[in-house]
Amino acid sequence: MSIIDVGRKPVVVAASRGRPTVGLVLGSGAARGFAHIGVIHALREHGILPDIVVGTSMGALVGGCYANGQLDQLEVWARSLTLRRILGYLDIRIGSSGLIGGGRLARRLEQAIGNTSIEDLPVRFAAIATEVGTGHEIWLTRGTLSLALRASYALPGIFPPVRLGGRWLVDGALVNPVPVTAARAFGARVVIAVNLDADRFARGATIASHGSDETDEPLAALPGKPSNGFPGLGGLFGAERALRRQIFAPMVRPSFSTVMIEAFNIMQDRLTRMRLAGDPPDVHITPHIGHIGWLDFHRAEEAIAAGKAAAEKALEPIAATIAALA
Repeated sequence: MSIIDVGRKPVVVAASRGRPTVGLVLGSGAARGFAHIGVIHALREHGILPDIVVGTSMGALVGGCYANGQLDQLEVWARSLTLRRILGYLDIRIGSSGLIGGGRLARRLEQAIGNTSIEDLPVRFAAIATEVGTGHEIWLTRGTLSLALRASYALPGIFPPVRLGGRWLVDGALVNPVPVTAARAFGARVVIAVNLDADRFARGATIASHGSDETDEPLAALPGKPSNGFPGLGGLFGAERALRRQIFAPMVRPSFSTVMIEAFNIMQDRLTRMRLAGDPPDVHITPHIGHIGWLDFHRAEEAIAAGKAAAEKALEPIAATIAALA
């Protein structure tokens, strides 16, 4: 995997006097990403202001708004979302490179952020994206902020790729869901990372022995040709198995969207574990938001509260780490 920094070379950002450079890493997680708002509120209330902010996907959106001084406006918008309002943002595009065109969300983002450039932000900021075709990990560190955020949250299959700097880019969670590596490369001595997938318990285990049983879905019999060569018996036993499934083991076939989102969840969970094992943060914040689905954008209030609660529990180790390196 290649890493490309589209912008300036990583440099050490001067920290406030008396403390080391602090980097805040905001992970991906779709609707769960609203928890980042609560995390930042808790840090600000206790005087912990990051010098470097790096985000992937929804983490990039929240981090970019914070770096641009628009976190409060984002929170007001997030809390106003209802199922009806969310549907109003979904411009469905059948046959395109994404199920949702994303134009309505993009216009809303551009209206809020304008033509702000990443270079002009008061803190060092980077959004993580993935290049289509090469799989390169792209660090977006210059140019139009709104475009960088769109590229970072362009979930494959849902949103179309974004062309930026001559590259077609999609969601950064494909390569770096919690980009601790980028924060360290930019000079952060204390890295605070927010991982939105750590609360998904009892997932990702290995089932060492598995096979067929009576709840299996039978193969569809060919019209006019009873199965096994015994007229009537195939239909009889098939009906019996179907009835048993309904009574003893109800089964609903996962929808297209469920399969796609769960596949992305599985991939992101495994990748996050591997990358954090190789380069763990100094402080790991893990909000309890496993009950909030990826598309539950109308539950922003719950996510924000969970993020703030998790950050408040981490205040002591954050203070201790900063003091140790001061």
